[in-house]
Amino acid sequence: MDLPFDSTWPIISLALSGAFCLGIAKTGFPGLALVNILIIAECFGAKASVGIILPLLILCDVIVYPLFRQYSSWSKVWPLLPPTLAGLAIGYFLLDAIDDSTARKVIGGIILVMVVLQLFREYQKSFLENLPASKFFLSGSGLAIGVSTMVANAAGPVYSIYALVHKMAKHDFLGVGARFFLLVNLIKVPLLGNLSLINADSLKLNLLLIPGIVAGIFSGKKLIHLVPQRIFEWLLYLFSLIAGLRLLIWS
Repeated sequence: MDLPFDSTWPIISLALSGAFCLGIAKTGFPGLALVNILIIAECFGAKASVGIILPLLILCDVIVYPLFRQYSSWSKVWPLLPPTLAGLAIGYFLLDAIDDSTARKVIGGIILVMVVLQLFREYQKSFLENLPASKFFLSGSGLAIGVSTMVANAAGPVYSIYALVHKMAKHDFLGVGARFFLLVNLIKVPLLGNLSLINADSLKLNLLLIPGIVAGIFSGKKLIHLVPQRIFEWLLYLFSLIAGLRLLIWS
C-alpha cells in the first residue's frame, strides 16, 4: 500500500497516537489536542499538519455536536463570528506567506501561549470572571481565535477565557463551543484547500487516522474516571511546554 507523504508505517503509527490524543481530548481532557498538533507537526511538517488535522477536528465536531446541541443556541455564536472571520483572514495570509521552518516557530509560539492561557484560566479564574465583557474584549477574543485556529488549530484556551469572562454556564460553554467550532472549522476547509494544505495526500492520511480518533473517544470515556485529573494536567502542561519550545527553537 502506498502511504501518503512518503511516510512509513512507524510514522503512521505515531500519527495514530496523535489522533488518539485528539479523540481523548474531546471526552474531557481538552489539553491533549495540543499534543496531537505537536505530534502531527513533527511527523509531516508544520504547514502540512494544519491541513491534516482540520478534517480530523471536523469529524470530532460532527460526533460532539449532537451531544450538546440541546444546550444554548446559535444566537450566542453570531456575536463572536465577525471578529473570528477577520482573524481567519489574517491567519490565511500568514500561512500563505511563511515557509515550513517559520511555521514551526509560529505554531510552537502559539502552543506556548495556549499553555500559559490554560494556566492563567485555571489560577486566575476569579480575576477573569470580573473582567468586563466589552466589545473590545469580544473583538480581541474573536481575532485571537481566528488567527490561532487558522495557523495552528489551537484556539481552545482562548475560547475558554472568552467563556469565563462572559460567565457562561457549563452547558452554555459546551453548547456554544460545539456550534461555533463546527462552523468555523467548516469555513476553514476551502481556505486550506486553496493553499493546497488539504489535498489528496492529506485526505488519504485522514482515512488512516480515523481509527485513532474513534479509539480515543471511546477510551477517553473510561480514562476520565480512572486518571487523576490534576496529575494528568500537570504532566500535560510540562510536555506541551517542552514540545512547544522544541518547535519554536529547533527548526
